[in-house]
Amino acid sequence: MSGSLSITSAMTDPALLDLPWHLPLEAWPSENIATLPKGISRHLVRFAHLAGHVVAIKETTAEMARGEYEMLRTLQKLEIPCVDPAAVITNRTDAEGEPLKPVLVTRHLRFSLPYRALFSQTLRPDTATRLVDALAVLLVRLHIVGFFWGDVSLSNTLFRRDAGAFAAYLVDAETGKLYEGGLSNGQRENDLEIARVNIAGELLDLEAGGKVADELDPVRISDGIVEAYRSLWQELTGSESFSSAERWRINERVGRLNDLGFDIEELAIRTSDAGTTVRIQPKVVDAGHHQRRLLRLTGLDAGENQARRLLNDLDSYRASYGKEALDEEMVAHEWLVRVFEPVVRAIPTELRGKLEPAEVFHQLLDHRWFLAQQASHDIPLAEAVGSYINTVLRHRRDEATVIGPQTGAITTSIEVVPLDTAAVAVVDPDDENDWRAKV
Repeated sequence: MSGSLSITSAMTDPALLDLPWHLPLEAWPSENIATLPKGISRHLVRFAHLAGHVVAIKETTAEMARGEYEMLRTLQKLEIPCVDPAAVITNRTDAEGEPLKPVLVTRHLRFSLPYRALFSQTLRPDTATRLVDALAVLLVRLHIVGFFWGDVSLSNTLFRRDAGAFAAYLVDAETGKLYEGGLSNGQRENDLEIARVNIAGELLDLEAGGKVADELDPVRISDGIVEAYRSLWQELTGSESFSSAERWRINERVGRLNDLGFDIEELAIRTSDAGTTVRIQPKVVDAGHHQRRLLRLTGLDAGENQARRLLNDLDSYRASYGKEALDEEMVAHEWLVRVFEPVVRAIPTELRGKLEPAEVFHQLLDHRWFLAQQASHDIPLAEAVGSYINTVLRHRRDEATVIGPQTGAITTSIEVVPLDTAAVAVVDPDDENDWRAKV
């Protein structure tokens, strides 16, 4: 490592000094490189091992690296889903003293995947639509805080599974700019048009390579982001007028926003001079309504849709035990100890890189429902856990350490071993006091 190396870092990890910064990124030895899927980028990007975790390293200019580093830190403070900036490395030189490109280092977002890695053989229309919907939510959140992206695309986004949907995270912020006074309608429409064109191009590229289902229409899917964006933007920011006798519509509007996963921190309410009309408009909208409730009640940090699903199960548990009148936090702790944690502990160690615990629990609930449909009677949770592990989870690829998108037929032999009932016996089906054995 050259003595003039300059590191600007938000992390205090001395292991940064051990990476081979004196080599061009493309020449780094294999022992430093982590094989993970990455999206299309105009710059060289590689993943590297760093003290037990993985970082993404992008070669760029010093100015762009510093600008993107600071922008990502600012977006994090605004609670925007994005990758975590780790460091900017400049003044790199090789063994002969020749300059090397500066780099931006970001932490790899565990359990996240680029869009090309989210399908095995062909991209189906419903999967593509869910990806575009997730990107629309991210774009709305960015525009609410006054961020103009300038390069909206599936390639510049990472996706994490979120209880049947996806959550989108911004990856590339080098073209973005934050406006304190907010964005004009023209700036928002410009970003939206960039998104529509880029998504159409990305899907047409997949279509040309035979990577999409025959029924997928790239243009229709890309047009979908416009409708999804405008619908959500109107709900979050649009004004609404009604007669003073319909004041219940204020709570209805707040309820709709909560259902969408947003909280209102401030609401402007104006009445007419005659006192017959009320006009309301959300002024400050904060995403993560269900996430915050779940975190407050249980300490679990999950995606918004995952949190909604876990809270639904918590509410069902509370109702089944007749504990609606008891303290909500006390019941939540009981649910956590008796239901959620035993399920997570039942997952064999070698399978825990497959999915996040909250996603596993969501999929388990779905699997239990399907088993009940097939059997025409309720299935005890312990039985559903064993079935899910051996028939579903074992056959998934690891999304914490996935190597890359599968493009051909999978030919592999998987041994389904008998379930260790001692390890997963989270309930006693014969115990009449055990809610999970009955519901």
